[in-house]
Amino acid sequence: MSKMLKDTGILFAITLIAGLLLGLVYQITKEPIAAQQEKAKQEACKEVFADAKSFQTVEVVLPEEKAWAEAGYADETIDEVMAAQNDAGETLGYVITVTTKEGYGGDIHFTVGIREDGTVNGISILEIAETAGLGMRAEEVLKPQFADKAVEKFEYTKSGATSDSQIDAISGATITTNAVTNGVNAGLYYFQTELKGGSANE
Repeated sequence: MSKMLKDTGILFAITLIAGLLLGLVYQITKEPIAAQQEKAKQEACKEVFADAKSFQTVEVVLPEEKAWAEAGYADETIDEVMAAQNDAGETLGYVITVTTKEGYGGDIHFTVGIREDGTVNGISILEIAETAGLGMRAEEVLKPQFADKAVEKFEYTKSGATSDSQIDAISGATITTNAVTNGVNAGLYYFQTELKGGSANE
């Protein structure tokens, strides 16, 4: 019994010390990690809204769930919205962070910059885990195609884009192309139904 109590005490002491050390490490690293995450977020915002001077968080109020699903975005979520502002604090547009669950290798997480007139500045892919050499070419093939396009909705094509609303699919990776296109469309739909005309600031 004495040995059991001694072993229990030692185990408790080890667990307590380990817990205290983990807590200490967390406290030490919490602020640098948060700062790094904020820096990455700001860089992603600047990538899709280069002429903005600051970015302010906007409350995300999703459209009614049924309407969102009926619009075709049951697999997409709006994670965060930032208002892109100029030196005078005027809103130039929005940076919308989207996650789509339709990727071949899992969720695809990216930002899309949309100006007040509905023009898509471009997208910045934050997280993607598609097939190497195929879906992972989204950065190279898809990303440039969304830049500076003023359309209501995008669609992908396998036969070559003939209009601003068409996106050339990645050869052999139509699932990835479809996922990214639907994600951008979800961002556009959110802008059109919730943000257009500055309704988010009312």
